[in-house]
Amino acid sequence: MTNQKDIVMKTLVALNQANLHSLSPEISIPTYDRSKVSTSIVHIGIGNFHRSHEAYYTNELMEKTGILNCGICGVGLLEHDRKLYNILKNQEGLYTLVIKELDGTLTPKVIGSMVEYFLAPDDPHAVIEKIAQPETKIVSLTITEGGYNINEATGNFDFSNKLIQHDLLHPESPKTVFGYLTQALKLRKTRGLKGCTIQSCDNIQGNGDVAKKTLMAFVEKAEPELADWIDSHVTFPNAMVDRITPVTVAEDINQLEEQFDLADQWPVVCEPFIQWVIEDDFATGRPAWEQVGAQFVKNVVPFENMKLRLLNAGHSVLGMLGAIHGYKTIDQAARDEDFKTFLRAFMDEEATPTLGHLGDIDLNKYKTSLIERFQNIYIKDHISRICLQSSAKIPIFLLSTVRDQLKQQGKIKRAAFVIAAWCKYNDGTDENGESYEIVDVMSQELTRAAELSHQDPVAFLRIKTIFGELSEDKTFVEVFVTALKMLRTKKIKECVAELNIKLREN
Repeated sequence: MTNQKDIVMKTLVALNQANLHSLSPEISIPTYDRSKVSTSIVHIGIGNFHRSHEAYYTNELMEKTGILNCGICGVGLLEHDRKLYNILKNQEGLYTLVIKELDGTLTPKVIGSMVEYFLAPDDPHAVIEKIAQPETKIVSLTITEGGYNINEATGNFDFSNKLIQHDLLHPESPKTVFGYLTQALKLRKTRGLKGCTIQSCDNIQGNGDVAKKTLMAFVEKAEPELADWIDSHVTFPNAMVDRITPVTVAEDINQLEEQFDLADQWPVVCEPFIQWVIEDDFATGRPAWEQVGAQFVKNVVPFENMKLRLLNAGHSVLGMLGAIHGYKTIDQAARDEDFKTFLRAFMDEEATPTLGHLGDIDLNKYKTSLIERFQNIYIKDHISRICLQSSAKIPIFLLSTVRDQLKQQGKIKRAAFVIAAWCKYNDGTDENGESYEIVDVMSQELTRAAELSHQDPVAFLRIKTIFGELSEDKTFVEVFVTALKMLRTKKIKECVAELNIKLREN
């Protein structure tokens, strides 16, 4: 007789407000009354980073103080935001933030600070009205580097963008953040309301300045009579944001189900480290985020430079080198001794000399901590995520360092090597012959230039919207061409090991 094993079916608890007290006691849940939360923040771009960062800080503030007038209304701006919008609607704005400690421990926490949510394509007018409400004090943004619609060659707003042209012709049904903000601010002015704060949370140097520059460029053409009112009534604080937050994968969802019996359709995973440094320049007040760890300063520039040119650039270094070698996650690349040595030398010899005076910041400690964070094997930050939209990232994270080093006749060979690796990356296959998709708004131009570079190495540098005048700089061109020729004839690990020895000797 065959023995039959008992099959135990797990009963999963679906994440919603009614089920919060049925969750495992190992999962932290909001203790404040979410029915009493009112929204004063509209956040455009409800991605994973916002949910691990600003929404986390806001949740912690409401937990600590019981002040509930700083809730978040999330806005999905694009059609591809529909899946997350539907999940948030189904889960009543709740989601699980899973902090992955360095020892592999999972610390799950349900975040409850988002209590309203809109999908802009479904009802543009509702989004405009929400931003225009007097209770809305802050409109925060995570629209990615490319969302600011800047031509990298000219540094100016790109009016050739078809979506921008649509917003100029059809202001009542915008498709871009600029169209929505312009119409909402116009309503605030018309109704005699106070202004508000536009708060960028994107990885861009001077993100508040960029947000103002791009919005004002659009306004000057769309609603020129609104420009002076915005200048007087709306503020754009700069900020530095930091928390490694990878793409959610099926394994993350499964882990919650297996370890905690929780069914969350789109949790967020992140590292323990978190930082938010903000210029204290808010038009109509702000949450007291400093009570839960945010830093308010007069000048955020030193913190921005440190983060963009070390952490973000470090990600790009590991991403490009790792992708070509065939690594899939950042921790794999960061644990490769050759790549780790290369990265630390890039940080020390090329990026650090461009950072200027940083007060009492311990840079050596910070750089060491970055490599440790990159090596967190439990985060599994996919290299494909780091490499996507590189045409918007690399000019900010790497080319700014190259330009500053060229001005002071400093070292650029490692940065130039990474740019050459980026060119090779756009061939679309790693050294194992495995192909990958180039996810970039400029993918056609990038892949075409990479193809041409096999015969003409400088072809890649002639993408003016990315490299601008660097294609004419003899020093940079010479170093880039040497690096690209090396990469076309040798394996990347061989190239990096050789450079590590050669440059250390110099």
